[in-house]
Amino acid sequence: MSLRSHETIPVEIGLADVEAAATRLAPWAHRTPVLTSTTLNERSGLDVYLKCENFQRVGAFKFRGAMNALLQLDEERRFHGVVTHSSGNHAQALALAGRLLGVPVTIVMPRTAPAVKMAATEGYGARIVFCEPTLAAREAAVAAEMREHHLSLIHPYNDWDVIAGQGTAALELLDQVGRLDAVIVPVGGGGLASGTAIVAKGRAPAIHVIGAEPAAADDARRSLETGSIQPSGDPRTIADGLRTSLGARTFAVISRHVDEIVTATDDELIEATRFVWERLKIVIEPSSAVVVAPLLRGGLSVPGERVGIILSGGNVDVGPFFDLLSKRH
Repeated sequence: MSLRSHETIPVEIGLADVEAAATRLAPWAHRTPVLTSTTLNERSGLDVYLKCENFQRVGAFKFRGAMNALLQLDEERRFHGVVTHSSGNHAQALALAGRLLGVPVTIVMPRTAPAVKMAATEGYGARIVFCEPTLAAREAAVAAEMREHHLSLIHPYNDWDVIAGQGTAALELLDQVGRLDAVIVPVGGGGLASGTAIVAKGRAPAIHVIGAEPAAADDARRSLETGSIQPSGDPRTIADGLRTSLGARTFAVISRHVDEIVTATDDELIEATRFVWERLKIVIEPSSAVVVAPLLRGGLSVPGERVGIILSGGNVDVGPFFDLLSKRH
């Protein structure tokens, strides 16, 4: 079923903005590979093309949006520095982009963020300010940092420059594989989903754009159904990168361009993560598996056979796995 809702604000970017971002990012971002899996094709009954953003710098698509935003700052804002809130991937992305461009970066991070993402963010030279794991706490801490240190906000998803940068992953995917009948993309705050939808509909309006999110954090699905942004609250899901609510800008894009939202339970996310690790021999995080789970489950209705999916990242804390191996040795 196609989902539609009114747009609360105008959509201010289009395909040309994403194409400009791709040119801007060419010296900085990796052109990530596309993989296929015979087993996944057999399970789903489709021809599936997996865009592997787990091979992007910092291990996630987030580098695209963060770097695109920083590259467009004027000298004064670069001098004072930037701030954001993030559970991990955007934090690492902005920290690395800041280091490469000489821009000071402050990250407001929930205290529950994965340890591997905290360590990576600090390793890239960012200053971390911890907060409680709620959107309200994140935003309050960011506002305080902006007031005290005159920092510019680089929002993790509700920013047109960030959205345009994230859309370059889908632009590459279409350049690499050609025609697609559908594309499936994770939905958290909606930056990647928005950028993907702008590219897909800009290239071929008939492409069926499907958002995927955890069943325990289905605020995007509820937002489209009700016609207003529904808060995610503090959802309990292993997909830690998909716990945030939509922003006004991402909601406007998704309302206009996303045709359907599907969900996956945590058990399905675990199964899908394991499937990708075992069958494709690559590491993805559960937030990425949300686009694989509906294909493994079957019954997904798309207008054709060629489906592209975006594996958003591969930042997993593998410490417990190796601890277990050590105990068995």
